[in-house]
Amino acid sequence: MRLPILLVRALLPGVLLVLLAAGPATGDEDPVGVWPLRPQPDVIAHFDPPSSPYGPGHRGVDLAGRSGQRVHTALGGTVTYAGPLAGRGVVVVSHGDTRTTYEPLSASVSVGDTVDQGTVIGTLQLVGSHCAPRACLHWGWLRGETYLDPLRLVGAGPVRLLPLWRDEPVARSPGRAPLRLPYDTWRPLAW
Repeated sequence: MRLPILLVRALLPGVLLVLLAAGPATGDEDPVGVWPLRPQPDVIAHFDPPSSPYGPGHRGVDLAGRSGQRVHTALGGTVTYAGPLAGRGVVVVSHGDTRTTYEPLSASVSVGDTVDQGTVIGTLQLVGSHCAPRACLHWGWLRGETYLDPLRLVGAGPVRLLPLWRDEPVARSPGRAPLRLPYDTWRPLAW
């Protein structure tokens, strides 16, 4: 009985090390998209996912814009909805297992249209804006019923910290001077 436990204890660190070194699966990487407003807009309200399906939160981001500004699709795909919804114009573009949403806008595309990344899909409207009296685009991204941060599509999402060492930590050699650590010369930027 003790032998299986000893084997598990001996092998577990090696298995964990292999799994950690493998990194994320290729399917877990975010697609690379473009900003739906040009030039790159200011983010007025960030993504704040709800803790429950009906809980409070912000299920997308609000991007500063102006009434009549052209709205572009972040990723290529197929238009699955284009029209009024709850008093404002909405366009939904499906991209395989995800979809992006854009509102409020006056759609220039129709359901079933195939659009390339960056295609104009409509113009921003003031009516229905989350930022009234200013115009802003509410941009969402979903996988199934799970809301995702659309800023990840343009590399402006949550910050991901990298490990201090690329491959292996620096070890001290006995009887030698201390090794310089990779971050020894790092200093914060002075503003």
